[in-house]
Amino acid sequence: MSETGRPEEHPGHDDYGQRKRRALAMGGEAKLAARRATGVLNARERIDALLDPGTFLESGLFAASTSNPQDRENTPGDGKIAGYGRIEGREVALVVNDFTVKGASSTAVNGRKIGQMKRVATERGLPLVLLGESSGARMPDTMGAAGMGAMLGHDPAQYQRTRETPWASGVLGQCYGSSTWYACIADCNVIRKGAVMAVSSPRLCSLAVGETVDHEELGGWELHTEVTGLADLATDSDEEALEAIRAFLSYLPAHHNEAPPVRPVAPGASAAAERLGDLVPERRTRVYDIRPVLGALADPGSLFELKARFGRPAVTALGRMEGRTVGFIANNPMVKGGALDADACDKITSFLVLCDSFNIPLVLLVDTPGFVIGTEAERKRAPGKIINFMNALSLVSVPKLSIILRKTYGQAYLNMGGGRNSDEVAAWPTAEISFMDPDFAVQVVHGGAEGGFGNTDDPAYQAARERMGRDAQVWDIAAAYGVQHVIRPEETRPWLLRMLEVHRLRLTGGVGQHRLANWPTSY
Repeated sequence: MSETGRPEEHPGHDDYGQRKRRALAMGGEAKLAARRATGVLNARERIDALLDPGTFLESGLFAASTSNPQDRENTPGDGKIAGYGRIEGREVALVVNDFTVKGASSTAVNGRKIGQMKRVATERGLPLVLLGESSGARMPDTMGAAGMGAMLGHDPAQYQRTRETPWASGVLGQCYGSSTWYACIADCNVIRKGAVMAVSSPRLCSLAVGETVDHEELGGWELHTEVTGLADLATDSDEEALEAIRAFLSYLPAHHNEAPPVRPVAPGASAAAERLGDLVPERRTRVYDIRPVLGALADPGSLFELKARFGRPAVTALGRMEGRTVGFIANNPMVKGGALDADACDKITSFLVLCDSFNIPLVLLVDTPGFVIGTEAERKRAPGKIINFMNALSLVSVPKLSIILRKTYGQAYLNMGGGRNSDEVAAWPTAEISFMDPDFAVQVVHGGAEGGFGNTDDPAYQAARERMGRDAQVWDIAAAYGVQHVIRPEETRPWLLRMLEVHRLRLTGGVGQHRLANWPTSY
């Protein structure tokens, strides 16, 4: 007690306040002001935008570089901010790179922060969010054999994905090295336009190849949403990217041992599906966009598409039906007539992994002439992509429901859930199922003009074509119980809702077997 009778302040209290203010100041006001001038959020502003207000609990606030004594006082947080918070009331773990502190470069200290968040997320069932903006490894710390030995390889599970919990990533600036690796193995990767994701920086690449490398061509949003497929969607701002991450996580359970959350359903959710037949042209050669069909089947406003600009003959999207999360896989006749190419196979396989890992039932909408064929397809390793897709589908343990809308031929019939590759298969009355498009089948079987037909107007050709078309009608496969249901278009949503209820995983509380949990999807 002091002479006045008041409790004496411990000298450490004042020191605590100074240290806390220094840590929260990040890289200093000048660097923060420069970011504000560009309209880009800083690390702590990103945390505030992502999390429910007032829920962030930081881990490692007083961490700093310990490799070089001169860095101890100027590396608050050591460039990576970690901790726990809530999104829509659910706990999450997160790591946010603070580029104002030495470019958020990786060190042994901030690597421990990442390791702690990963461990807690995995062992306690929390989603993990990683917001990337990093210059890569901190060069003075990692240079030389001693630096490599001290920094790298001490956590054998550093880049291991076994999908106990969902991971979401945001590429919100220049991302090189580990921030790229974590983005690529996340379940959803959002990139802000203007950000870059690559192995190494344009400067280092320019030195290596001896010419100027443009950062957008090296790893910009168009490359990763359209060519590589390593980004699931692109946004115009940090705020939109963070909102997309919040939306993505809303469809998923917190961990793999529980079913996804259920949301309230607005009245009239099935109204659009009653007019489904108007959205699909009856003639099988007419193109159309499958997205309005998905939008009509799903609860209004609930469709969340992934990799929309990649593998475009297919659409993969999360959605809700009567408030429950489902995964939609659909052929899109608007692109290549719905014929699946190598990229579409990769995209679908990645989506199968996501849904099976987190107990999300699958709905497959089928309208495809098959797979893209030809020399370019073979060079893109189409056979391997097709069988990879087929292997993944056969391992899926969540409910699978397949509906044939207009046509399906050959191997694509199996890849899109035909036969016993779905739990139930339905078809519209106008569906056409065969080993090959009847127009091609006539020419293959009968040899076309060389087989005796003068031309396609020849009555014999027309008779053969009519017979082939008749044999492809849905009624024969229904008679053989190759499809279990023939339904009218307007019955599609009610049928799906009933089948999702029938096939719900009651015995395991909505939890699948997760046979794809460690399947690599960053190809």
